[in-house]
This record gives sequence, structure tokens and C-alpha cells, in this order.
Amino acid sequence: MDTTAIEPRVLLIGLDPYRVPGPWDPAPVADAIAVGMARFTDAGVGVESCLFGLDGSDDVEAVVTEALDSRSWEVIVVGGGVRKSEDQLDLFERIVNLVHRHAPDAAIAFNSTPGDTFDAAARWLDPPG
Repeated sequence: MDTTAIEPRVLLIGLDPYRVPGPWDPAPVADAIAVGMARFTDAGVGVESCLFGLDGSDDVEAVVTEALDSRSWEVIVVGGGVRKSEDQLDLFERIVNLVHRHAPDAAIAFNSTPGDTFDAAARWLDPPG
């Protein structure tokens, strides 16, 4: 999802719910991500998402590095799906270190749910203009 009507200032890094293996319904999570992203548009803050799968279809480091290098970011939000699972600790560390290496001037924020992604970013955003 890309809501770039305004110059993007925030990058959301997280899991693509449709590409996380397991017997679960990804639609509610995808819907919650869309609602969370809409809050950026409503607030006039540009945002892009970098969602990747855990199904083996992505080179996660390459996908994340490409997104980080695509522009200068004010805030990087690392989603709870990457951060909360103990099974994903190695992935979480790699993501944080990629952010540190490729976007050293960006603030790093963490959300609790897809719905509070804007709140997480807003704690670190400079006022527009």
C-alpha cells in the first residue's frame, strides 16, 4: 500500500499478512493495516509500507534495504508482527540493524497494533512544513 499523495515521511516495515504461513485468516489483519495507513492520509502525513512475506518468497533484507534506500525517512515504524514473536527475534534484530545502517537519521518507532501505527510514528514526527 502506498499513500504518497504527500511526500512520504514515514516507512512502515512489517509482515504481509497474506504471506505468513499458518492456518489463520489474514483478512482482519490486512483490513487493520489499511485502516491504520488511512490515518496517515487523514493527518496529511505521507507514508509508504514495506511488507514482506515469511513464506520464503522474499529476500527480506533486500526488500527492506531497497525501501530504506528509496528516500530519506523521518520515521521508520517496525510492526508488531516482526517485533512481538520470540520466533522472529533474529528477523527483528536484522531489521533494526538495517534501519540503523541505511536510515541513521530516522527515528525508529514501534506500534502495538496496526491501528496505532500512526500514533507510534506521530510521537517522532516533526510538525509539517
